[in-house]
Amino acid sequence: MASPSIKPTIASRIDRLPVCSSLGWMVVLLSLGGCVEFYDIFLTAYIAPALYRSGIFTATTKGIFGLEGIASFVAAFFGGLLVGTLCLGRLADRFGRRAVFSFALGWYSACTFVMAFQQTAAQLDFWRFAAGIGVGVELVTIDTYLSELVPKGRRGSAFAFNQFITFLSVPLVAFISYLLGTTRWWNLDGWRWVVLIGSSGALIIFFIRRVVPESPRWLEQRGRLKEADEVMRRIENQVEREIKRPLPEPQSAPGEVVHGTGAFKEIWQAPYRRRTVMLMVFNLCQAIGYYGFANWAPTFLLAKGINVTKSLEYTFLIALANPVGPLLGWIFAERWQRKWQIVWSAISIAVFGLCFSQQRVPLGVIVTGILVTLSNNWMSFTFHAYQAELYPTRIRAQAVGFVYSWSRLGGMIGSVIIAFMLKAYGTAGVFVLIALCMFLVAVVIGGFGPLTNNRRLEEIAR
Repeated sequence: MASPSIKPTIASRIDRLPVCSSLGWMVVLLSLGGCVEFYDIFLTAYIAPALYRSGIFTATTKGIFGLEGIASFVAAFFGGLLVGTLCLGRLADRFGRRAVFSFALGWYSACTFVMAFQQTAAQLDFWRFAAGIGVGVELVTIDTYLSELVPKGRRGSAFAFNQFITFLSVPLVAFISYLLGTTRWWNLDGWRWVVLIGSSGALIIFFIRRVVPESPRWLEQRGRLKEADEVMRRIENQVEREIKRPLPEPQSAPGEVVHGTGAFKEIWQAPYRRRTVMLMVFNLCQAIGYYGFANWAPTFLLAKGINVTKSLEYTFLIALANPVGPLLGWIFAERWQRKWQIVWSAISIAVFGLCFSQQRVPLGVIVTGILVTLSNNWMSFTFHAYQAELYPTRIRAQAVGFVYSWSRLGGMIGSVIIAFMLKAYGTAGVFVLIALCMFLVAVVIGGFGPLTNNRRLEEIAR
């Protein structure tokens, strides 16, 4: 029983909720928003061969900053992600999780729709940059939103299930690209239809705004206690109707909630300073490794002498593994500490990536590509949950946005470096770079990351 002198907090009320379809449905809807974003993030890899054939882009560049290379398209997107996460991630702390989630999804969809009709590399880069801003804001908001809605003992599995759904978009975009990438419909190249399909995500907003409530943790922290209580009562009543029994009493702790707004400077104060530096290094390195494979896989195969059609076939087969990593993680997410899951997945990416670079026969390419993909996506769902746990509610969105922006910087810089490495040293040189980045990830998280499993967010943030 909660102490009579301590009023039950939103955290204590959330953490005693059981596993049920009511919470699961909210996770699904948030994940559908993420599905749209992941479709766009992985779009580049699968339309790149068609962009080469159209003459808009080339696989490599004459100069390191040449617009004619696909690296400029990748860098433009990551530049937008950088602006979205670094400069606008804090909007969710100010205006709420639900409002910013809907706005960012609508912004991305509009920009991507316009991009589908552009004719030159510069035009495509501009609208890719603009779409990236919306995606950057969206992903920060989803991580923040999701971490605050689920009980402490289910955060890891909730993020795993979230990314299982979102990663379903990767084989989807790979398959659509395979079907449409080399065709032409209604006087539009197939790759433009692939982009247009991705821009339809704004249709999800209507359903999300009707079903998913504002984060009650955020409302409580902002001092909007009546609204927070009303949201929690609706959730609790729905859960009780579903499980057909009363919920147990919430277990609150003294000093669990600090009301008021947070300031960006807090991430540079103890205990958050060490976490911030750790996550900056982590995100910079993991993005070079993660997107180095995800965005360039078909191009690597072309560099091995595999033709466009076979390249898309192989990468589609590899893409089918994307949802499998989070699905396996859904089973094991709460059994192992998240920091160690990040460490071992990073080491696996390094090892399997080096093996991939040495393959010449189709079976070897596909098997090692799948192993890299599984490791990538295990790390992805784990670190999305992990970094959202390390800061308090009052600064969670802007803190996650800042540290996550370093992954956008890593993706942007990495695209240029990988284009250079591919031209100068081939796929083997690229994967040596990726392996070094992943080993650095293992060192910083393993050496400096706190333990978070089955701990209340408010406890971790102290």
